[in-house]
Amino acid sequence: MPDAWREWQALDGSIKRALKPLLAKRLQNPHVPGSLLHRELAGCYKIKLLKQGYRLVYMVEDDVLFVLVLSVGKREDNAVYRAAAKRIK
Repeated sequence: MPDAWREWQALDGSIKRALKPLLAKRLQNPHVPGSLLHRELAGCYKIKLLKQGYRLVYMVEDDVLFVLVLSVGKREDNAVYRAAAKRIK
């Protein structure tokens, strides 16, 4: 997902450092019921950085033990969720 990679590259270093351990933990257990998204992102999950207001949206392909990051960014105006929804269509 090149767009998500560009979003990741553009993040401030402190945001990346905060997200990395959370993402690593999700690689061990990606199906977290409380993080499951709905509607056009049904089947996707989120990782939240509450204090900073950032979200990372990902989907899981269990057949190949694959976690695909769809979008990373601020929650403001749900932009991160809209971007993720466009990318899974």
